[in-house]
Amino acid sequence: MRDGRTREGLLKVLVIRGRNLSIRDLRSSDPYVVVSWRNKRVKTKVIKKNVNPEWNEDLTLIVHDPSINIKLEVFDKDTFTPDDPMGNVEINIQPLVEAGRADLGTLLDNDIIRIVSPDSTNCLVGESKIYIYNGKVVQDMILRLRDVECGEVELRLEWVNARRN
Repeated sequence: MRDGRTREGLLKVLVIRGRNLSIRDLRSSDPYVVVSWRNKRVKTKVIKKNVNPEWNEDLTLIVHDPSINIKLEVFDKDTFTPDDPMGNVEINIQPLVEAGRADLGTLLDNDIIRIVSPDSTNCLVGESKIYIYNGKVVQDMILRLRDVECGEVELRLEWVNARRN
């Protein structure tokens, strides 16, 4: 970049849980989550027969341009047929990246840096707080899945700036 700062960084995604996910098998689903940026994809383990799964799984993506949204998709794992889609969202990580690059001065753990409110451009269920947690800038969010009858996913995001040598 011309200003000498790299835009590249690591996006750490803690996929915490799903709530009220749609049923895609006879009485339940076998959900897993895929997080992607451009052609890079990472995914959680499959939770068998559960529409309220708890993954508590860390996923990490290298992101070269944080102005491009992250995509999150939930699928039902099938054995003999293609996996069924269970909803998706796009996540704007710009507010988190901006907070992670700011001079945070004397902020302490649990100090709130910014609040992102639900609106027509995001899938937030409620306010999403960006704050200091264990000395790191993180963002908690609950997202309502699109293109499906029901379902939410809870996440914690952390942006780690790439280092220049």
